[in-house]
Amino acid sequence: MTITTTPPRTRSPWSGVASAAESERWLAVAQSVADELAKDAVARDRANTPPVEQLALLRESGLANLLVPAQAGGHGGHWETAFGVARVLARADASIAQILGYHYLNQACVVFYGTDPARQAEWLRRSAEGSWVWSDSFNPVSPDLAFTADGDGYRLSGVKRFATGASVADVIIAGAVAEGGALDGRLVVFAIEGDRPGIEHPGDWDNVGYRASASGSVRYTDVAVSPDDIIGVDEDEPFSSVVTPGVQLLFGNIYLGIAEGALAQARELTRARPGSWFLSGVDRYSDDPVTHRLFGELVARTVAVEALADRLNRRYDEAVALGAATTSDDRAALEIAVAQLKVIATEVGLDVSSRVFEATGASSTRAAVGLDRHWRDIRTHSLHDPVDYKKIEVGAHYLNGTIQPVSLYT
Repeated sequence: MTITTTPPRTRSPWSGVASAAESERWLAVAQSVADELAKDAVARDRANTPPVEQLALLRESGLANLLVPAQAGGHGGHWETAFGVARVLARADASIAQILGYHYLNQACVVFYGTDPARQAEWLRRSAEGSWVWSDSFNPVSPDLAFTADGDGYRLSGVKRFATGASVADVIIAGAVAEGGALDGRLVVFAIEGDRPGIEHPGDWDNVGYRASASGSVRYTDVAVSPDDIIGVDEDEPFSSVVTPGVQLLFGNIYLGIAEGALAQARELTRARPGSWFLSGVDRYSDDPVTHRLFGELVARTVAVEALADRLNRRYDEAVALGAATTSDDRAALEIAVAQLKVIATEVGLDVSSRVFEATGASSTRAAVGLDRHWRDIRTHSLHDPVDYKKIEVGAHYLNGTIQPVSLYT
């Protein structure tokens, strides 16, 4: 008789799944924050305003500490709740939703890459005490950073583009291959405050969408990095790389939230729209069967994406609970499932945020209305990594069982 045992669950502070009470509490908080963001979202988008006050709102609401375990001073929430919170915020302001979602994943790097339980607990405790918002400058397509030994520590130089939230956040996560020192040749992951001497934020973010996300560059010039700043080393093991499906799952939820936000605003505009098309045979656009057909199609497709996202949000809690017991097969199965969501959320989000104008009419294209913001946001962010390669990822696995190489995109 073969006796099988369950591998010990180590390194992960997360276990179980979200209760109904947890979800209800934090989604209500998220809705309150979203309502506040919505008051001036259009104006902030047009002004390309750095989201300083909006990050303060995330701290004050408790959302910044949602995933920090209770024993470390946080709220002990689950990933299912966190992804749901990001989705709620994305309906009102995708830029702030992105910053918060990245915060959760960057903060979690102390778990994914940190192997010392005491150090992990200390990072989380300090983060909770300060209600830190975490950002990153991990963009793999930017030139690599120079990370050169200097005594017991290192000196960091170089530029990273698309560092969402870095100019306004408390902490920046980054990674670089060490040159010299005790960690020579290894990919080191570290965290430093965003205003440390030698760090500059050029303020060069002026894109068509995501305008309030502070996604500009970070320039490092001879920045001191001490051993205390180092979270860990990328050991190329399955658990640490689970962070990447988490990033892609966040994208899927935000694209879904953008579609929901576009539909909600289009519904209000359509119901308030006077008159009707002269061939429709009805008195108002909201009674036109053509309008009903359009909304019926867009709503049904959006709800289908919601069902898949909800399922995967809970599955991610199950995945991270495995901790160091995570296998390559566990990680691969999660990657493929999330890639499926990424494909459909991207396509539905782009389609919904564009086609709602067919119901709302020419008057809804006025800049003051801001309906275009939903499409501009998803069009900008959906170019983060080509969705065609996600389709290839899913198709190759379906046909041949192929798994793409592990990377910061897969």
